[in-house]
Amino acid sequence: MSLAETLTQMREGAAKRIPEPAAAIMHRATEDLRQSGILDGVIKIGDRLPDFTLINQQGTPVSSLALRNAGPMVLTVFRGSW
Repeated sequence: MSLAETLTQMREGAAKRIPEPAAAIMHRATEDLRQSGILDGVIKIGDRLPDFTLINQQGTPVSSLALRNAGPMVLTVFRGSW
């Protein structure tokens, strides 16, 4: 399954799980951010980031350099629960 297909499945699954009032708040907040111009300064596909190390869910440090050396890397950020 491609990344695009996986992301589509995730969006469709979230649309079924998230109550409409919460979804409306999320969509409004997203639109407010878009209107603010914040997207002009965000990381774009293909941008080169500085190397970094983060701790994974098992408490083990993982370096971006090691991940990139293994192949393409996708970076996602989860804002938290709504």
